[in-house]
Amino acid sequence: SSSKEKAILFYRSCMDTQRIESQGTQPLKDLLNQVGGWNITGIGRAENFNKTLQTLMGKYNTFPFFRVHVGPSPSDSNNIIQIDHPEFEMPPENKFKEKKNYLEVTYQRLKQGKNSWHLLGGPQDVPPDSFSLTLSFISNLQRVVTPLQERRQRGMLFYRTTIRELQEKAPAIDWLLCLQAAFHPVPVNLSQPIAVHDMDYLQSMSRLIEQWQKERVLHIYMIVCLVGNLSPALDSRFQDARLELSKILHGKMESRVIPEERWRKCLSETSSFFEPVLGQMIVQEIFPEQNKKLAEQMFSEIQDALYGQLYQLEWMDEQTRLEAKVLVSKLQVEIGYPAHILQTAKVNLEYQNLEINQETFLLNVVACLKALRENSYQRLLQHRSQDNWKIFPWDVHSYYSLRHHMVVFPAGMFRSPFFNPEFPSAVNFGAIGVFMAHELLHTFYSYVLPGGCPTCNRSALQQAIDCLVKQYESYSMFGFKINGTFTLLENTADNGGLAIAYQAYKNWLKKHRQEKDLPKIGLSHDQLFY
Repeated sequence: SSSKEKAILFYRSCMDTQRIESQGTQPLKDLLNQVGGWNITGIGRAENFNKTLQTLMGKYNTFPFFRVHVGPSPSDSNNIIQIDHPEFEMPPENKFKEKKNYLEVTYQRLKQGKNSWHLLGGPQDVPPDSFSLTLSFISNLQRVVTPLQERRQRGMLFYRTTIRELQEKAPAIDWLLCLQAAFHPVPVNLSQPIAVHDMDYLQSMSRLIEQWQKERVLHIYMIVCLVGNLSPALDSRFQDARLELSKILHGKMESRVIPEERWRKCLSETSSFFEPVLGQMIVQEIFPEQNKKLAEQMFSEIQDALYGQLYQLEWMDEQTRLEAKVLVSKLQVEIGYPAHILQTAKVNLEYQNLEINQETFLLNVVACLKALRENSYQRLLQHRSQDNWKIFPWDVHSYYSLRHHMVVFPAGMFRSPFFNPEFPSAVNFGAIGVFMAHELLHTFYSYVLPGGCPTCNRSALQQAIDCLVKQYESYSMFGFKINGTFTLLENTADNGGLAIAYQAYKNWLKKHRQEKDLPKIGLSHDQLFY
């Protein structure tokens, strides 16, 4: 099957709620049996612990004790394996103002654990302390997380090391085998460079694992994490339980689980696994080549308008002006979609080993988790690719990447009311054109910051900054005054972007002469722009 056919099958299996409900918990029970079940009464052994952890990381994309991802190094252009503490579902005790609230939430979490246990067919004679001990272990893990501010102050946020050194510092985990499982088929060895975001946590975590090694708690905790990771693919009883638990843990207003229409949930699930496939489908639907060419012409016009505006800045000296023009000329501009998503053969190759069936949604999710991990890790570790956008092609959100010196405008932005080839140019430049100019100005952030432009006229620059700060501090929202200093960089891009887009529109008119009217609205072209 093609990747498109697999994406459609996956979506249909998600939408088949009747089949999901009729299968109940059986698919998950079968899966749990492959990793030793709950093992409530068994005695844990170190080799079994690490073997189970390898399976969870490699096959089910589940990381109970720490988080692993691939990301860029702040000091060079290479991607590197990065390890941090996990995201805990239960808020830490210090987040609760009153002790009794924490105890109540802990009780409810305990109750929820037992409910999941019974839903999954666990024996009724479960030892009464099993889940309370597990909660105690989770709480101990949370306590050894180093606060972010402390890590910043101590320079711990990006500690370069190797798997060999990490093995010595946190020996309870078989790091090589676990990371080999997570990154298969990419080769990983003991000399592999890695970055650790909280070494103190990993060392304390290792000691906790060794202390609890003889208890059944470690295995229960891993299974709880696995169930939590896969529960969105289960029947409505689990969805109701997740929603209720989230309300208990985080309050109704801050619940992390938001109920949504089934089609919307299934579309979200499908897009998370089949991004290039859905990206290709939507680009072909809403962003034809002629629209892309028009958008690129508009951006080029906006770049030219910026060059002209540079000569009107009293605070910028000639040398800095030339450097600014070079900076803009070297900017990588991505409009619509990453180039690779239209390469159907290449996309199909990414999904060639993925097997999807319409029978069991849970198994499809598991298969996709494995395929997604293998494809993304292999692509990221083998080379540094700027094709990896931070957003989907259908998103309505642009951004500037300082690291790549790149602006990205996804296809989702080039639709009404922001853009339409049939709109008057005034409307297009006044909408999507302002967004383009805004992102373009992000390339000059450093000039506005203290010491960012040593050869500039700092007095004239500071006067311009003070003027903009004063303007925004005269505004208020919901009874609160705007902090003009805090929002300075965005305000600069907003104001400057508007001026540059307007000048670009005027320049465009001189070249193209004709401009469409909207007679029923009764506004001039300048009014349409604003």
